[in-house]
Amino acid sequence: MPPDPSPADAPEAPALPAEAGNDDHVGHALRAPSRLHAFNRYEIKYLMPGTALPALRAELDRRLDRDSHGTAGGYGVWSTYYDTRDLRFYWEKIEGLKFRRKLRIRHYGDRFGVDDDTDVFVEIKQRVNRVTQKRRVALPYRLALQLCDGREMVEHEPGQRAFLEEVLGLVGRLDLQPVAMTGYQREAFVGRGAEAGLRVTVDQRLRGRDRDFHLGADAENRLIVPARLAVVEFKANERVPYWLTDLAAELNLSVARISKYCQSVEAFGRAPRSIFHVPTRSEA
Repeated sequence: MPPDPSPADAPEAPALPAEAGNDDHVGHALRAPSRLHAFNRYEIKYLMPGTALPALRAELDRRLDRDSHGTAGGYGVWSTYYDTRDLRFYWEKIEGLKFRRKLRIRHYGDRFGVDDDTDVFVEIKQRVNRVTQKRRVALPYRLALQLCDGREMVEHEPGQRAFLEEVLGLVGRLDLQPVAMTGYQREAFVGRGAEAGLRVTVDQRLRGRDRDFHLGADAENRLIVPARLAVVEFKANERVPYWLTDLAAELNLSVARISKYCQSVEAFGRAPRSIFHVPTRSEA
């Protein structure tokens, strides 16, 4: 496995309190300490060449604000995905089931700084028809592992128990195991005023691995999407504004049904390449 092309990610920014009044409050709410955060949104995903990013950034900077956690080149996003032995969640995505979900532990920032006491997020992300629903709680990493790997109830705040019991039910009933890890560098832009619920993310240097699933492991990763490509997502509470879809058309962007988790599973030969797979140079 070739080494990670650039092992150091941007340092993790401190979490923003839930009551903060910043323009990017909505974007930061998922990282703010809270009993349980849940939301519904619509998402449109594009795969675009890096050469088109300057034009995209210029227009986004004109219309949106930069996520304050990612103003200096963005920040790292690292996730460990759980699935069944026969990859049930993977196949639900590939087959396009109208209801599907996945479980992951996620960390924002420098993965080399992760230890037992680092705050991470245990998250259930699910799709119901065209709507993405996400629920998650922040826990110290040792408790997140105790919950998902040890399958034990952990210390929690009031209001979290029902969600933690749901996670325990999933890992126990389906015998979930860590299957894949993904990591990438993210730039984020957030709406303001009437577009406060709008969020655009640009993810580059998409990497992954199929072993050593501890978030802080000094392990090698490899590209799961060609370095020349970026994954861009438009995320909105109700609908994506016309100016943004018009911009995608002007840049000749095509909607892509790409899943970072599925890319990692297929890149390491855990499942046959689907019709949605984006081959890396080493796979060509």
